[in-house]
Amino acid sequence: MYRNLRELVLTIVVMLMLSTSLAKPRHIVFIVADDLGWNDVGFHNADMITPNIDKLANRCVILNSSYVQPVCTPSRHSWMTGIYPFKAGLQRGALLPEQAVCSPLDMKFFPEKLQKLGYSTHMAGKWHLGFCNWDCTPTNRGFDSFLGYYNGQEDYYNKTILNGIDFHDNKEPIPEDNRYSAFVYADRAKSVIKNHNKTKPLFLYLPFQSVHIPIQVPKRFEDMYPDIANDQRRQYSGMVSAMDEAIGNITQALVDNGMMDDTLIIFTADNGGWPGFGGNNYPLRGGKITIFEGGTRAVSFVSGSGIEKPGSTYNGLIHAVDWHPTILAAADSSTDDTNDNIDGLNQWKAISLGGESLRTELVYNIDNSDLAPNGHAAIRVGDFKLIDGYPGPYQDWYKPEQEYENNPHVTTDYQYYSKIVQDDLVKNNGLWKGDGLYNLKDDPTEHHDVSKQYPDIVKTLKAKLDEYRKSYVTPNFPFNDPKANPKNYGGYWMPGWC
Repeated sequence: MYRNLRELVLTIVVMLMLSTSLAKPRHIVFIVADDLGWNDVGFHNADMITPNIDKLANRCVILNSSYVQPVCTPSRHSWMTGIYPFKAGLQRGALLPEQAVCSPLDMKFFPEKLQKLGYSTHMAGKWHLGFCNWDCTPTNRGFDSFLGYYNGQEDYYNKTILNGIDFHDNKEPIPEDNRYSAFVYADRAKSVIKNHNKTKPLFLYLPFQSVHIPIQVPKRFEDMYPDIANDQRRQYSGMVSAMDEAIGNITQALVDNGMMDDTLIIFTADNGGWPGFGGNNYPLRGGKITIFEGGTRAVSFVSGSGIEKPGSTYNGLIHAVDWHPTILAAADSSTDDTNDNIDGLNQWKAISLGGESLRTELVYNIDNSDLAPNGHAAIRVGDFKLIDGYPGPYQDWYKPEQEYENNPHVTTDYQYYSKIVQDDLVKNNGLWKGDGLYNLKDDPTEHHDVSKQYPDIVKTLKAKLDEYRKSYVTPNFPFNDPKANPKNYGGYWMPGWC
């Protein structure tokens, strides 16, 4: 077969080089857009100016049925741990600055596992998984470096929330030079990429502040939308385009450093757009804070290394809890973190090759809420979705140019969740009238409640919800703790008070 020993040796060397090349771990960039609506990207809505996101989307797999939680903290907990929030007491809502709670420390975050696989792990952006104890913070939960903020709603320029500054480089509080946050985080990402040791794989987590309230954007981006009459919608659209430019700067850094071809990019929203603050989910029903599709069906795609069918749309079910094992499998194909200890399923083969999803059902949320006497829960099994109890305050179909100024649910209060829900429950006597059953294959916009036609399906899905309720943990949503006051820490929001 081989004419001489030299030819045999050369063949073996080539095979070893090919094997090494094929086994080379890929870089992974995980991008999160905060409060981005279904209708707020160019590949869903031609009126939105998002050329960099669209460029990625055109050579990616668009995830058409990728689900998250109705608000941000529960979604972030889900993908970090692979565990449903209702099993961790984090289902109630977004964590507030003075609450002494964080994502449970006995639940391992996937970046910790990536570190053990040899990855350099870096984060720039919004944490919002609790910070009262140093053990809760990013550099203690799997990240080699962190630039960003701990809480959920801050000024895009001066980095303040309520009465304190929330901006940190690793564990050090830092003053800010008043640059717009999307470009601060993009610059940090570019620096990480430029200085990365290419003998190691890179994991870069970029949970942008954009496009969460407050509505703030450099004027040049707002001016890109002169035909939008509504001030909030025009400025919000500019915020989306500013984030898009930041993403373009980051992807260009990957190209410039010769890393793009070896990088897998994952993009997802953390929940739906917020009606009343510029976000739009049309034609989906509802928005942020609700368990309708508009609040939970996320804009999402995967692009780059390992994707075998770019330019396609994937309709298989995916939930936020799946990112934990899926990212680990994308990092190391021999890793299978799907087990009885997490809810997430390893969807890497399904997404990368275009196969069948491993997921046939998902839980939107379970909260036996004192705010909602009939509860707040929903489940999807196959094509059918059951809403059991109160779905949330945004129950309509909002078009992009719809005026929201008179919406009674709008508030700039940081404690928006409880206020909005309480206002809505008072208005509606605290009740959600009957079960809501929807066939999402035939009716993805949830116009037609078919619970009366299919009582047996309602019964079956209620029984499944009851099974999940056996793992229910009471929400850990405590009263504010005065020890958190930034006055105790030189004007900064800091850990160390719980």
